[in-house]
Amino acid sequence: MKVRFVLPVLALVGGFLAGYLIQRPRAPQTPVDSKGRRILYWVDPMHPSYKSDRPGIAPDCGMKLEPVYAEPEAPEEPKGRVLYWRDPQDPDYRSDKPGLNPETGNVLEPVYEEGPRHPPGTVHISPEKQQLIGVTYGRAEIVPLVTQVRALGRVAYDETRLVEVHARVEGWVETVFVNFTGQRVAKGDPLLTVYSPELLASQSELLLAARAREILDGGPLPKAGAYSRSLMEAARKRLELWDVSPEQIRRVLETGEPIRSVTIYAPADGYVLERRAFPSQKITPETKLYTLADLSRVWILAEVFESDAPRIREGQPARVRLTHGEGRPLKAQVSYVQPGLDPVTRTLKVRLEAPNPDLSLKPEMFVEVELDVALGRRLTAPVEAVLDSGVRKTVFVDRGNGYLEPREVETGEQVGDRIVIRKGLRPGERVVTSANFLIDSESQLKAALGAMGGAASPAAAGHQHGGHQHD
Repeated sequence: MKVRFVLPVLALVGGFLAGYLIQRPRAPQTPVDSKGRRILYWVDPMHPSYKSDRPGIAPDCGMKLEPVYAEPEAPEEPKGRVLYWRDPQDPDYRSDKPGLNPETGNVLEPVYEEGPRHPPGTVHISPEKQQLIGVTYGRAEIVPLVTQVRALGRVAYDETRLVEVHARVEGWVETVFVNFTGQRVAKGDPLLTVYSPELLASQSELLLAARAREILDGGPLPKAGAYSRSLMEAARKRLELWDVSPEQIRRVLETGEPIRSVTIYAPADGYVLERRAFPSQKITPETKLYTLADLSRVWILAEVFESDAPRIREGQPARVRLTHGEGRPLKAQVSYVQPGLDPVTRTLKVRLEAPNPDLSLKPEMFVEVELDVALGRRLTAPVEAVLDSGVRKTVFVDRGNGYLEPREVETGEQVGDRIVIRKGLRPGERVVTSANFLIDSESQLKAALGAMGGAASPAAAGHQHGGHQHD
């Protein structure tokens, strides 16, 4: 009786449990495709706003729904050069061409050259992720480079255009026509008059020689006439050597009277830098009366940094800008380069010459000097592409399909927004110009993980046996 009672009870309990298990809701499973990628949902390719949790057909346009994956598929890395083709079921059969094994009819598979598919540290970043983190690119190109050397300069007088005015005889200043410093004079303008007993006596000798010539020229002694003419020429020459002008000598001969005060004229155009001539002043040939400076052309004395010194050459063109920034730049030219550096400032002193027709360049004025230096055609890359860690300089080269290879480079001069690449790049290669720090972090992480994976080799694992580790 007990057995008959227990069997129906067990059958009832079993049916209850089976019904519960059948009706119990199952935990949702994340769908995956044949490559193991997780599918989040399906969307209408024509209307991405329409989403579905299962594949099918879009109700509005009849298009097949496309899956949206949790992670984009990384493109297959290039496998390198094909060595030969072989039969997968008969590895001993090899061919240098793709095709079929004539004995088995199997499709031959390629065997690739062994070695790393990409250099160490190469990272893959999908186009979507690159757009998200703001990756941009530039190219390594061979371009003609012209760099600029900038220096601070000071305007100075052209020393070859300075003139000092002296009287060649002893005497006294009577009248001064140019009587203040800075006055502009032209060549031939009167500067002052000088009374000199020596000049007065020489003029009298000239008049006596002229009268003697008139008398002796018609006399019976031809030699006496020639002698009188030589005396007259000697007196004239003496006056000319004392800076008496031909007009003044002619005036003395025409009037028959010596000139009491002889005028001294300006020997060149310029401005009066220094004046030491005053009325009633006694002067000698050593007395400096005036100093004149021609400012139509000036010198610019500049100091160039030691690093730029090898680039400076005589005859090099330059531009001069006023420090207050007004007006257009003026042309100049390097006329002298000092052979040595200043031991205190460690700079190279350079002299330039510049025309100054409008007198915009005034002595002792500070100016900015720019010199163009041609570096020739050089391989360059954008400055932003070079990641300088202080120990080495790295660029990331685009290998295609989202793969970015870290490449150590050697750089040279920076010209504008480009930098010279001496080693590490080839012309035409595409390089990353932004988001370098993010890419470098991922590259270093991948390289570190690869190094850790190499350390955990089977040889290292062989030290463990039966759950025991031997030191």
